[in-house]
Amino acid sequence: MNKNLFILTLSQIFSFTAAPVTVFLSGIIGSHISPIKSLSTLPMSISVVGIAVGAIVATKVMSKIGRKYGFILASIGNSLVSILAAYSILGQNFILFCFANFFIGIGMAFTHQYRFAAAESVEKNMAPKAISIILFGGIISAFLGPSFANYAKDLVSENLYVGSYLALALLTFIPAILFLFYENKSKLEVNLEYTGRSYLELISQPRFIQAITASAFGYAVMTFLMTATPISMHVMENMSLNKTSIVIQFHVAAMFLPSLLTGYLIKKFGHSNVIYAGVFLYGITLIASIFEQSFFNYMFALIFLGLGWNFLFISGTSLLVLTYKEEEKYKAQGLNDFVVYSVHAIGSLSAGIFIALTNWKTMNIICIPFIVLIILATIRAEILDKKKP
Repeated sequence: MNKNLFILTLSQIFSFTAAPVTVFLSGIIGSHISPIKSLSTLPMSISVVGIAVGAIVATKVMSKIGRKYGFILASIGNSLVSILAAYSILGQNFILFCFANFFIGIGMAFTHQYRFAAAESVEKNMAPKAISIILFGGIISAFLGPSFANYAKDLVSENLYVGSYLALALLTFIPAILFLFYENKSKLEVNLEYTGRSYLELISQPRFIQAITASAFGYAVMTFLMTATPISMHVMENMSLNKTSIVIQFHVAAMFLPSLLTGYLIKKFGHSNVIYAGVFLYGITLIASIFEQSFFNYMFALIFLGLGWNFLFISGTSLLVLTYKEEEKYKAQGLNDFVVYSVHAIGSLSAGIFIALTNWKTMNIICIPFIVLIILATIRAEILDKKKP
């Protein structure tokens, strides 16, 4: 744990609070201030689109000014946008609230770059462990953000939740202070243009395709099923909100708790084997959908869904680091995150439509082709890698 990695880990805890707060509150606030109730979840969806758009913005900005000042700028921006969200709630302005959530998503794209910065702060063989440490901080964020937001919701009398976003503004500003002590160690860290090989040359690498496929479709399957779970449990199966929230909490814990172990497993067994393990865990989730939907069935399925995501996302991210040169990193990382979070956005936006038209079992069946793609991309990369002279 060197200084940069320590700063990144602490910053992750505070910066990533924007994600659970958005999930926790944006739909509730949307239902209160939206002129059309069916659009209440639009702020959440727009924030996911913001992440996809921000993936390109984040890498472009940091290619010009470096990681340190890129992260400081993003932290200040996140704080200001959170204040804008608070102002929109105060004025009951739904359009402005959606606008603020879009830029919260762009800010989250910068936060997602922490994992690459962590990989760059250690030797390449230690990258999986460094990325795991960063993601492990997400579980603290998952409890810290909503707790602060809930505690501060009555801060401004007669305007519920304004205080929640003021609290988020404070939390997301803290990394700006922490990054003052961050060091750009690479000589190529600043003023990097999108140099090196072309995009076509990068994606012609089997390992590059394997990495993006594992991360993107691993994320899409997780988001698709997780987003549908509350509707399936509470609306379609008439289970209580309390039971539904417990399942989601255990799912989030399963997403982040194994992180420290995942890096060790990748180092010991290799990226492909951990990807296969992630696919196997997803398979358990799909099999669970065959049986009668009960509280414990959902709990079982969502825990394995979270574990599978952890294995696939960390494996895919750490494998990507091995596929590009230093001068290509922003180009490769920007392309990876644009694909990953665009697919993530599609999964999130389509989940509500599909669960309304179908059912939980069909939702799981829809995921099978995407899981097969992960397997095929991994097998192809393994075969072509063995053929190399």
